[in-house]
Amino acid sequence: MTVYLVGAGPGDPGLLTARALELIATGDVIVYDRLIPDSALDRARTDAELVYAGKEGGGQSMPQAEIERLLIEHGGAGRTVVRLKGGDPFVFGRGGEEAEALIQAGIPFEVIPGVTAGVAASAYAGIPVTHRDLASAVAFVTGHEDPAKPSDALDWRALAVFPGTLVVYMGVRRLGAIAQRLIASGRQRTEPAAVVERGTLPGQRVVTGTLATIAAVASEAGIRAPAIAVFGAVAGLREQLQWFERRPLVGVTVAVTRARAQASALAGRLRALGAAVVEAPAIRIVPLDGAVPDLSRYDLVCLTSPNGVRLLFERLASAGMDTRALAGARVAAIGPGTATALRTHGIRADVVPERFVAEGLVEALVDVPVKRALLARAGEARDVLPDALRARGAEVDVVALYETVAEPLGEAELEAVGRADYVTFTSSSTVRFFFERAGGALQASPRLVSIGPVTSDALRARGLEPDVEASRHDIEGLVQALVADAAAR
Repeated sequence: MTVYLVGAGPGDPGLLTARALELIATGDVIVYDRLIPDSALDRARTDAELVYAGKEGGGQSMPQAEIERLLIEHGGAGRTVVRLKGGDPFVFGRGGEEAEALIQAGIPFEVIPGVTAGVAASAYAGIPVTHRDLASAVAFVTGHEDPAKPSDALDWRALAVFPGTLVVYMGVRRLGAIAQRLIASGRQRTEPAAVVERGTLPGQRVVTGTLATIAAVASEAGIRAPAIAVFGAVAGLREQLQWFERRPLVGVTVAVTRARAQASALAGRLRALGAAVVEAPAIRIVPLDGAVPDLSRYDLVCLTSPNGVRLLFERLASAGMDTRALAGARVAAIGPGTATALRTHGIRADVVPERFVAEGLVEALVDVPVKRALLARAGEARDVLPDALRARGAEVDVVALYETVAEPLGEAELEAVGRADYVTFTSSSTVRFFFERAGGALQASPRLVSIGPVTSDALRARGLEPDVEASRHDIEGLVQALVADAAAR
């Protein structure tokens, strides 16, 4: 089978390419480097073999020869191998060496480019590596070469007179020597310079100075690898163009307790606003077996979650049916998330309440004639809606499509949760299972964020008062409430 040399970008999971995500989800073996986002590895098959081969601080957990041996061994055994590398595999990623080894062994391979740190980290720092008025060229340089070595492979004089931007990878430990060598070779001491630590990640830090001062500035700030250095006039644009640090949740760590399959939407929204996100799924959605009801019997079908929508249509498909099965009924969705899930199947909800809770749906259905209703939902849920419809004289059938069960949390997840500034809860089941499994991990006192009154009541039942409750009871409302709270603190 094929070995795929895949660039995973510099760390922000949003910079992974669609092709990279596709291969991660289908690979038999994933050999991955440091700084690969956990959310990317979460996409791997549960039976995939994950092999860590990362480097840190100039050290190495696995020799390069051993990495190449693994790729050849697994590729030769007919397995699909994903060699997941930070940045781009062919930009200081030793991808060329691995490709040569695969050719010599007769193993087919493909290269999937990734976003390289020199471009991405600079952009996240507000530094364009080229600019029509300031730099028409850019050079990527390795910082692993010792400028003091007589046999240094780099032409420092050529770099000193290079008419453009210099981006130095892996050069933090030798930053002072690199800057001095460039100055000694003729580059201007006063040239703007910047160092970007952990570029594109929530903990990104940027320091600026001149070529003559940048090493001292970085040292005083405690800058550590991974980092890139940028030398050139474009570094002077940072003050004007910085955007990453201006997002409302920069410096805030948020734990997300939704089911792993659902967490990505909330986590992605929080990351886009600058938060460091800890995915700590407290629950897992387990489909329940059951026959497809005869939907033609009902004049109202109520769906109370995107999970319910997904699983209802899976049941319909398994029975050889599609959206036409709902043709004779009004369809009610408890909120915009459920309504959006319905639209993916070509159905526009007839009823969406202003308040995204069962009580709100009851109010929204007051003027809707109902004789026979189907409520498709979780196995364990409140009976507010079916009781209200029955009180009106309607015949109501409740179909349990799924149940929520506890999701065990690993030690690393528990440790990360313990450092969170906020913990978000999107249902009473996330409250229940989180505190059963992880309540002891909260060493500090994070602020508890509830999506709405039902979830808040679940917190109060445990003697906990929510610090933040969304006034709009959906994911966007929760995010807005959290942002407002963070801004007020």
